[in-house]
Amino acid sequence: METYSFLRGLADSWALLLLTLFFVGVILFVFRPGSRKPQRDAAESIFRHEDRPAEADEKEGR
Repeated sequence: METYSFLRGLADSWALLLLTLFFVGVILFVFRPGSRKPQRDAAESIFRHEDRPAEADEKEGR
């Protein structure tokens, strides 16, 4: 039962702290200065070739 208590205490404290820090890190990464253009580009990428198929160079990212 001692192992269970140790793991339970570890999950209650350190795992919560790590998950909270991960969440804050993701939020800071998303809202960092200068991220608006890459996010807008990614959001609109599915509409980039609506009128005609992409050229071979554009498909490969050249």
